[in-house]
Amino acid sequence: MELKKYLPLGSVVELKEGNKDLMIVGRLQRMKLTGEVFDYAACLYPEGLLDSTHFYLFNHRDIHLVRFLGLLDEQEIEYEQILFEEEERLKKDRTTA
Repeated sequence: MELKKYLPLGSVVELKEGNKDLMIVGRLQRMKLTGEVFDYAACLYPEGLLDSTHFYLFNHRDIHLVRFLGLLDEQEIEYEQILFEEEERLKKDRTTA
């Protein structure tokens, strides 16, 4: 099994400009205020989600190191295809807006 882009939920990463590990809890996330779309939403690791309004948004290119890879099974591989389709739809929406 191989991923093309998106890391599974539960993956723990270190960002290039970060000094604290983050755990991925969401993918393909849109910032409410700006409409900007990010590959990932994450919370601090090992602390977890401290409150429901505080997430770290970043893109795959911002990752320096994958410390732990979340569950990678057939469902994850199938869901990644859904993420790619949604990503394409979002790109079209941005170009036509």
